[in-house]
Amino acid sequence: MTKKTKLRQTGCPVAFGLDIFGDRWTLLVIREIMLRGKRTYSEFMEMEEEIATNILIDRLKALEAEGLVDKTRDPENRRSFLYSLTKKGRDLAPILLEIIIWSGAHDARSFALTDVLEKIKADRDGFEHELRSERENQGDRCE
Repeated sequence: MTKKTKLRQTGCPVAFGLDIFGDRWTLLVIREIMLRGKRTYSEFMEMEEEIATNILIDRLKALEAEGLVDKTRDPENRRSFLYSLTKKGRDLAPILLEIIIWSGAHDARSFALTDVLEKIKADRDGFEHELRSERENQGDRCE
């Protein structure tokens, strides 16, 4: 994650991207919002990968600071917040799709999930368009 005090050492676009979204937890939080429609802290805590609370808080703050996520008060529970991807965050859709495609080609584990891969293979352009759309609660696309 990029810290406000950390200066990028090169003009390399790969390094720039990795500074912002290049750790495991950041991409998994983005996955939860983009593919699974999760929007609240408690929903993120239900992640199969069991993210620690301090890491989740750090990643949500960093994603908001980088302009990838918007944080708003939940109108139904004023003590809670809702998180949604900004356009900048939704623009990560092709990266997530390529990771899914790559993993589908190389993950030979018997329990590897393939539902999303099949959706991508059936209509990649349509699936990507849906991920990039501005709809707030898009539901579960990743199984």
